[in-house]
Amino acid sequence: PGRVKRLLLSQLFQPLNLQGEGAGEGKAGELTCRSQKLMLQAGLIHPSSPGCYSYMPPTVRAMEKLIKVMDEEMQAVGGQKLNMPSLSSAELWRASGRWDRMGPELFRLVDRHGKGYCLGPTHEEAVTELVAAQSNLSYKQLPLRLYQVTRKFRDEPKPRFGLLRSREFYMKDMYTFDVSEEAAQQTYGLVCGAYCSLFDRLGLPFVKVQAATGNIGGTVSHEFQLPAEVGEDRLLLCPGGHFAANVETFNEEQMSCPTCREKLTQTRGIEVGHAFYLGTKYSSVSNAVFCSPDNKPQLAEMGCYGLGVTRILAASIEVLSTEDSIRWPSLIAPYQLCFISPKRGSKEEKEGALLLEQLYDDVAEALPHLTGDSVLDDRTQLTIGKRLKDANRLGYPYVLVAGKGVCEDPPVFEVWNQNAGEVLFLTKEGVIELLSKAQVP
Repeated sequence: PGRVKRLLLSQLFQPLNLQGEGAGEGKAGELTCRSQKLMLQAGLIHPSSPGCYSYMPPTVRAMEKLIKVMDEEMQAVGGQKLNMPSLSSAELWRASGRWDRMGPELFRLVDRHGKGYCLGPTHEEAVTELVAAQSNLSYKQLPLRLYQVTRKFRDEPKPRFGLLRSREFYMKDMYTFDVSEEAAQQTYGLVCGAYCSLFDRLGLPFVKVQAATGNIGGTVSHEFQLPAEVGEDRLLLCPGGHFAANVETFNEEQMSCPTCREKLTQTRGIEVGHAFYLGTKYSSVSNAVFCSPDNKPQLAEMGCYGLGVTRILAASIEVLSTEDSIRWPSLIAPYQLCFISPKRGSKEEKEGALLLEQLYDDVAEALPHLTGDSVLDDRTQLTIGKRLKDANRLGYPYVLVAGKGVCEDPPVFEVWNQNAGEVLFLTKEGVIELLSKAQVP
């Protein structure tokens, strides 16, 4: 009683295809990228229709961890979490002018009463309507920083690269309401700072670049990009770090930094976050007003901020992994630890299996924050080497092996610290001390 139930790899719903046959999804000659191949091989995603995927249990664990880190960052800047419907009324979108402007990218449908809707790709209209419905909003209640994490829908003409460009995806979107342009700019700086903090905590090499406002609108916009060869955005960067922009915002002739005149370098990037200062573009349509200190109705100044949850998962695998092995940002790895017991029929089998299970339980007891973060690879018909190779490809930050050393006194375990790229030989106490540094959100 009180013992943690061990999670066995053989019972995990994660259909592995680590040999890589059939991992190139789709028709012959279709482009795939590293993260898509690795996620399919590792049984992290399963294609259901073009641009739509089932996320397997380990992927959902990684997503939930990532959302937890996002929640921490959003709440640190005064964010309040809510949840709005995916079905959005066509009338709202017509009022803002985006029903026509978004074109075929909007998934549109009509209910049995003939009323039009779209499946929300984003929620500016819905949230502004929600705030406008609060008729007695006072300046004392602002700033309002409302955010949600929900499924979004875009009818991509060419979904590709797995979760990097799909038709259905998860996004964290925040909408802010301020008393003045100055206050809204301050909020903009705060939320951008929270995004930088998030990517730093994940250990991802990001750049913040000037960007176009596109279909969302507004007057100021920045993207958060992870430099990567498969990225669909072309970026211009100053070697001295004074300037960074998406090519779409830039006059191609002017290829030097506006600050230091150095020649700008070009790279490609995957967009993982976006910030917009909107002004009163939406609040004026829905009449989202607050009561000013002199008792007059005044339009709220808005901003909106998005982070692609599923895109960050795929993009982080894209930029951190090798060709055949996943590397997660260790904070959000689905499982922190993989325990590998001796091969069936080996001389260490009996003693080693018992000692490894004991270690599994002792770690759970000594480090309760890692409870539920351990997997026991019980496929004892396979050699330790084969299972170690699989564990390496699946990207567990720590792999603990009961090898020949378990028969020593005291028993010694082989510990692979994947992110540091080192192998250690440790007693139970040494293992627990090393793992006490493992972080989970």
